[in-house]
Amino acid sequence: MTVRTLARPRTGSVAATVALVALLGLAAWAVADLRINVATLTDSVGNAVDFAGRMFPLDFPPVGELLALTGKTLSIVVCATLLSVLVSTVLAVLAAGNTTPHRSARLGSRAVIVAARAVPDVVLAIVFFRLFGFGALAGVLAMGLHSVGMVGKLYADAIEQIDEGPRSAVRAGGAQGGQELVAGVLPQVLPAFVATALHRLDINLRVSVVLGFVGVDGLGYAIATSLRQLDYRRGMALALVVLILCILVELLSGALRRTLLRPKATIPAPRRAGQTSPEWTFARVRKTVYAGLTALVVLASVRGADLSVSQFLGGLGDLGHTLTFFWPPEFVDGLLEDLWTTVKIALAATLLGAVLALPVGALAARNVAPKTARYLRMVIVVVRGVPELVLAIVFVVITGLGPVAGALALAVGAVGLLGKLVADSLEEVDPGPEQALRATGAGSWQVFFSATLPQAAPAFVAHVLYQLDTNIRSATLLGIVGAGGIGFQLLNASRVVEFGVVTAVLVLVFAAVMAVELLAVWLRRVVG
Repeated sequence: MTVRTLARPRTGSVAATVALVALLGLAAWAVADLRINVATLTDSVGNAVDFAGRMFPLDFPPVGELLALTGKTLSIVVCATLLSVLVSTVLAVLAAGNTTPHRSARLGSRAVIVAARAVPDVVLAIVFFRLFGFGALAGVLAMGLHSVGMVGKLYADAIEQIDEGPRSAVRAGGAQGGQELVAGVLPQVLPAFVATALHRLDINLRVSVVLGFVGVDGLGYAIATSLRQLDYRRGMALALVVLILCILVELLSGALRRTLLRPKATIPAPRRAGQTSPEWTFARVRKTVYAGLTALVVLASVRGADLSVSQFLGGLGDLGHTLTFFWPPEFVDGLLEDLWTTVKIALAATLLGAVLALPVGALAARNVAPKTARYLRMVIVVVRGVPELVLAIVFVVITGLGPVAGALALAVGAVGLLGKLVADSLEEVDPGPEQALRATGAGSWQVFFSATLPQAAPAFVAHVLYQLDTNIRSATLLGIVGAGGIGFQLLNASRVVEFGVVTAVLVLVFAAVMAVELLAVWLRRVVG
């Protein structure tokens, strides 16, 4: 009698494998079709040398002007993140399965979150500039509402993962719905909420540079102005300031996130008879000081961003008339071709980024390469600190206008995000199989390929798909600096006031992002 030792292949897993192989083949074809090869890079060496000659010495603005630009940028970023937190908190309560009042409310709020994530923030900025005029308000609204797509989803996930015990106890004491949320849900999710907000603050700081190219004030606008005037010394000096800011914010937010999410082993002291509030311990004083500092930063940011209530209300009053400029969509010639170029840029960049990020991530994992992990983690942090738009500008100057610059910029940028995700996935594998292999005398390479890598493989696939999803949105944005794709059409349409074309670009990008997201969700479910 023949005994089967392997499970029969399922239809879903076979289809997923075919889809993944097809994506890999399409990405390889995109690399070849865009002519990203050694010859292209070799031909660009002369341009790189020439660019370096025009870039140095860097020309920094006076200290007062630099501090004003930095303060303006940080104020806009903090206000946008705060807006996303406030909107996302409400949406997350409605979207979470254990707190939503009705199934229709859950589906509706989930749809809003997905839509916010799919609409590029640069498109929102163009719409809000037409609605509210120039200034910080359009940038705050664009970044804030787009951030809801990420923050709202993570908040809803955090609420669904709470321990229902405290909430049930509060309900048993006669608490109403609002009291249940404040006393039974909020204390459990608050660390995750703050950690997510800090992560989004870090992302929004990079996005603010992109929005500077469509008129949002701050360092991004100053960089865009310098580059339009071919003043590379000033533009790259400001880009270096942005890089340092991004690294500092990344390190600060990372340290705070690790502190907040670290498991607490301390047991609170028992309360005295008649005591109704906790003791003022060092931890409680520290939390209060942090809360006070956060409130001061928020108030200073609102003041620094120079937001105007009258400007907001005036724009809302003219909403109906303004929207008529954006309807109907105007699908001009070449839009579909440019969208396809954007998709090819994203596919090529994801493949090249994965090739670069997988070894970097492996060498940054403490359980795989303990001797190099610390240094490679620092490399990843530095690469993550470089805004992709700055990389795109550099590659546009070196390789010329076109999709090659966009693909190379996104590929290098992927080392930061994808490398970190790969390293985290390798460190989170079950150590049991690794220890079992070592006990039999297996070497490091045998342990890695036989125990570590197979466990982390499903997470790798999910991370690469997430990177592809992110790259399609980013490829749209990089087009505004001449890095190829549909973003260039978007920038031209906004400059010549063809808002119907802006709507058409929005529709096409939204459809492409949703198609990739649905494919990624299906593949992650099957592969995972």
